[in-house]
Amino acid sequence: MSDEVTYEITRTLDPAELLAFYARQQHETTQDREKLQRMMDNTFCFVAARRGNELIGIARGVTDGVRGQLAECKLDPAFQGPACITRRDGRIEHDHQGIAREMALRVIGALSEYGCERIAALAYGTEVDFCEELGFRRASGIVTLYLDPNAPIPAPVPEGTT
Repeated sequence: MSDEVTYEITRTLDPAELLAFYARQQHETTQDREKLQRMMDNTFCFVAARRGNELIGIARGVTDGVRGQLAECKLDPAFQGPACITRRDGRIEHDHQGIAREMALRVIGALSEYGCERIAALAYGTEVDFCEELGFRRASGIVTLYLDPNAPIPAPVPEGTT
């Protein structure tokens, strides 16, 4: 097997290969093939990093045509380097070979070339450092909120009550 890492920008990946990659990273994702396919169909681009025929990393970009997002950047921990704090979740804290950086830059380039006027990324823990090294800056005053679509929506609070 060649030690050379190759990169491919593509609209989609083989669903079985993607699920196997996620499983190797112990990354929780949907096991519903229809939902996985819908996620892939709504992805603007994937960047796949391979060593030989082995998928060792992915990055994913999504866009509405004006705003884009680096939605995902996962690298197999075996390629993150000896200083990696965590060996789980395919995090990209110590990308000593520059593989995750290259994948992310290719997604950013594709989104920019498409005409996105702003590109965002959500980062966890030391992934913030990785994103800042790519040029992302913390947005002042913005709060990220999440909603569980299966949770009941609370009733509105009547006016005059606290």
